[in-house]
Amino acid sequence: MIRRVYENYKQIILYTCIAVVVGIAVGVIDAVFGRILIAITDFRNENIIKLVPFLPVTGVAIMLMYRKLGKESIKGMTLIFQTGHGEREKIPKRLMPLLMLSTWISHLFGASTGREGVAVQLGATFSHTLGRKMKMPDNSKTLLVVGMAAGFAGLFQTPLAATFFALEVLTAGTLLYEALLPALTASFVASYTSHMLGLEKFSVNLSDTLNLSGITIAKIIVIGIVFGIVGGLFAHLLESSKGFFAKKIEDPIKRIFFMGCILAVILLLLHLGRYCGLGTNLIQASFSGGTIFAYDFLLKIVLTIFSLSIGFQGGEVTPLFSIGATLGIVLGSLLGLPPVIIAALGYAAIFGSATNTLLAPILIGAEVFGTENILIFAVVCSIAYVFNGNRTIYSLQKRG
Repeated sequence: MIRRVYENYKQIILYTCIAVVVGIAVGVIDAVFGRILIAITDFRNENIIKLVPFLPVTGVAIMLMYRKLGKESIKGMTLIFQTGHGEREKIPKRLMPLLMLSTWISHLFGASTGREGVAVQLGATFSHTLGRKMKMPDNSKTLLVVGMAAGFAGLFQTPLAATFFALEVLTAGTLLYEALLPALTASFVASYTSHMLGLEKFSVNLSDTLNLSGITIAKIIVIGIVFGIVGGLFAHLLESSKGFFAKKIEDPIKRIFFMGCILAVILLLLHLGRYCGLGTNLIQASFSGGTIFAYDFLLKIVLTIFSLSIGFQGGEVTPLFSIGATLGIVLGSLLGLPPVIIAALGYAAIFGSATNTLLAPILIGAEVFGTENILIFAVVCSIAYVFNGNRTIYSLQKRG
């Protein structure tokens, strides 16, 4: 009995020590990836007309790069989930440079994609590879979660949300508690490291709170339901669209070229690139009194799904943040509630409903917007989680 307890503590301490190394390394990688992506975004915004027309050509370049250098790596998050569920033994190391480069290219020329998927995959690949080198037991689960947490935290600098996102995303409704301390350690170390290397955290000081009268509570419930439906719909349409385009144009090179031509024209026609890239411009406008159109969230949904479905690289979470924030502005205005507060709720809740996670979005709300409205975040995110139709953007996510 004593020996078993000793071995258990020994393993936890060992994983936690490894998590420090993972956190430092992934924090550095995230800082490099994130800062270059910000520079690319700024450069693209200054040269929209010159760059976006080349989107289909660069799409072809991305596909050729994967075909020549690492065809399997294009599966991205699928490889992470397969490894986490014990369906494959290793993640190809070349995934890291290919993913970073293809995401930078996608954003430079205007594709409406995110970045968190890249960070999570980078972290998971690094930690899993390190574990294999060290011949660690149960490497496919614990260190994978550690790396995913570090990747998310290093990029967004929300270590608590990152930890619980990694713990609950592989299997919805189930937490891998044995990975809690190492994942938490890696998250805080990665967050601190990337911040020290100049990657800034996005945060908003919400000084206002909602007066929870009976009518306000009823409105909050409706808002939570809407966020849940929209997040679930995004996940469903993304999965359906990927299958649809793959069936209609089987050759991925032809698919990304011809559909990329259409995408480039649409992106230029719709407010001259307003919906290109991450959607951070929409997030900024939502929380700084900028112009938000009632259709912003809908167009960002359509163009993000289109971009990802035809083969451009990145992720979904930052676009989901922008979709939630812009929809929140609209709903707040319609229902007579403070639009900025509802935008903050949408920022967190649609992320949660689309990823089929509960604790992570609540903690995102606390870490990005402060703890003054934490109970409202918990209520809205819980309602959204219930009403997402059990959908998720991660097709291999298991249900607990």
